[in-house]
Parts: sequence; C-alpha cells; structure tokens
Amino acid sequence: MGEEAEIRTANEAAGHELILAFGRLQGAANRLEYILGRALEAECGIGHLVFEVLLILGRAGEPGLSMRAIAQEQVLTTGGVTRLVDRMETAGFVTRADSPDDRRGKLVRLTPLGEETVARASHVHLENIKRYLVDPLPPTDRKWFAEDLRILSHTARDLLPRLP
Repeated sequence: MGEEAEIRTANEAAGHELILAFGRLQGAANRLEYILGRALEAECGIGHLVFEVLLILGRAGEPGLSMRAIAQEQVLTTGGVTRLVDRMETAGFVTRADSPDDRRGKLVRLTPLGEETVARASHVHLENIKRYLVDPLPPTDRKWFAEDLRILSHTARDLLPRLP
C-alpha cells in the first residue's frame, strides 16, 4: 500500500488504493455518524454534536472548560461553540461560571441534568457502537483497529493549528 503510482486520468485517481482507502474511511465515518446520531436524537433528544460536547465537559471535570478549549477539541469556531453552548445552557445541560484564572473568561461545565443526560445517552451510543462499528469487524482485528484509530486521531489533532 502506498506505492507512488503516477496518476494521469480521473479513472486512475478514483481507483488509487490510498485514495480509495481514505474515501472508505470518510464514508464509513459519515454514515456511522448519521446512524448513531439519529439514534441519539430519537432515543435521548440530543444531537451527536451536543453529546460530544457533553463528553468533552465530562472528561474535563471541574472547574470546566473555556469556549476556546471546547472549540479546539471539536474543531469548531469559537462563534459556533458559543451558539452551541447557548442552546445547551437553555436546555439546562451546562452552565457558565467565572474563570478563576481570567477575570473576563467563563468556564463551561455540566449541570446535574447534563451529567444525567450524557450518562443515559452513553448507554444508547455504546450499544450502537458495538452493533455498527465493532461487531462487523473480525474479533482478532478489533483491538488493533481501535488503537489505529487513536493514532490517526492524535496525529491529525496535533497537525491542526491552535486557536489564538
């Protein structure tokens, strides 16, 4: 895999092994996000992005995270995160508190409802991950697949520019 073949036509590009592999990865991720996101909406009343932010905040714990840190973690603009957090605050999932390190800054943290919602949604999400991501793979490949995804995710994360 990865031979440096000269690509002269659209057909050669479309059939290149690495281009196909990346397309399959992207297609699988998009389809799985759609399937799993719809299940979260149907069973828990939250979208996948809200769920991901709830997980990020759960992982961070107290005292919470800045909007910039959430944006960096989710690869969103700070304006996009502000609008999302506004909706999450209105729904009662998060609250904003003064930052102990920055007089002008606010930290976002989970409310008890946010904590309960992410725990409930995690059960649904975990069952769907097993069903649609893990079960289709050969049992001998599952551990390696998860590790390879971790490596790819961290490598890509480290290549992204940091928000100012």
